[in-house]
Amino acid sequence: MTVLPDPGASRAVLIGSSRFDHLEQLPAVANNLTALADALCLPASWGLPSQNCVVVSNPASNDEVMAELRSAAKQARDTLLVYYAGHGLIDLQNALQLALPKSHQQRVESGLPYDYLRQAVLDGPAERQVIVLDCCFGGLALGAMAGPPELVDQASVDGSYLLAAASETSYALAPPGETYTAFTGELLEVLRTGIPGGPELLELDAVYRHLRLALGAKQRPMPQARNRNTSARLALGRNRAFLPGPPVGTSAGLDLISRTWPAPEGIRTVQGFIARLQNVRQTSGLTQKAVSQRSGGRISEGSVSNLLTRETLPRTWTAVPTFLSACGVPDEQVEQWHAAWTRLRAEQSSLSGAVQPPEGQIPKPAVGTGGAWRRLTSRIGRPKAR
Repeated sequence: MTVLPDPGASRAVLIGSSRFDHLEQLPAVANNLTALADALCLPASWGLPSQNCVVVSNPASNDEVMAELRSAAKQARDTLLVYYAGHGLIDLQNALQLALPKSHQQRVESGLPYDYLRQAVLDGPAERQVIVLDCCFGGLALGAMAGPPELVDQASVDGSYLLAAASETSYALAPPGETYTAFTGELLEVLRTGIPGGPELLELDAVYRHLRLALGAKQRPMPQARNRNTSARLALGRNRAFLPGPPVGTSAGLDLISRTWPAPEGIRTVQGFIARLQNVRQTSGLTQKAVSQRSGGRISEGSVSNLLTRETLPRTWTAVPTFLSACGVPDEQVEQWHAAWTRLRAEQSSLSGAVQPPEGQIPKPAVGTGGAWRRLTSRIGRPKAR
């Protein structure tokens, strides 16, 4: 089954070196980092909270990189993504070194050993790891970055998905005058616009196959991938080329039931719950106003907006099933959502040590205040669902 990461339980570390004291400059790498961070934080992609996506640009030392890697690896429970862009160097032991700004071609030990990055990833509790390498491996000529055929096998991580910009026999390019490197530019295009005719979710293997076709059509180097276990079924987001457009009307006959709906399985955090609700609305193709209309007014447009932008778990269940049903989610899946909400609610209650009253519900009165309580509640109507 394809997996969408829970953004609240996932982390991304994007590392890039664009300025060098002794190597060719790679200005496109700086653009890579900014654009990729933005793409991963989009609701249609992973929807990562900004604090869960760390950018390490032109790090001064290995220590700076490793501190961020270890912190993210420790916090990630669902998925950890690590990306590096810059020069790659191969040392005398034929091991990969990731170049930092002060790295030197003749002193490759000045780079970050790939094994350090690999071990930090493995030491964390994340169920899935993704490593993306967009780097040079042997020098730069006319904006080209070269790498030996053994690189990808060196970089393999059990239980992970490795996506490398260079194939065994070709070059990974940083074309002069282009905003991004060739590989990352194509990856960004997939995240931003999707894969026409592709699956609903951007599974890593589907992304890899599309990158090979797209880059090959431009006569550019084709990437290489290595998969361990089931990481190939991990999705980088929803396929924007697959998402339905806004419906012409809001009639009950709108074909929503047959769509493949985002499921609540794998949700670990409140952020993941809200992000998956956002995915449901995107899949429906309905505007917030149309969702309200399809609910027969049981949930207002403003309440739909509040539900999809809130940072806390809804403390009553009322609005969620109304929203899901209005979008077209089948009843049996609504029950799955209820189970996920109930579990998260119980976890919150155990952490706080006490169950909080549902939203809009007035706490029970203290002993001896019954008369005043009855007079108060007689003047208050039934609270609206939120």
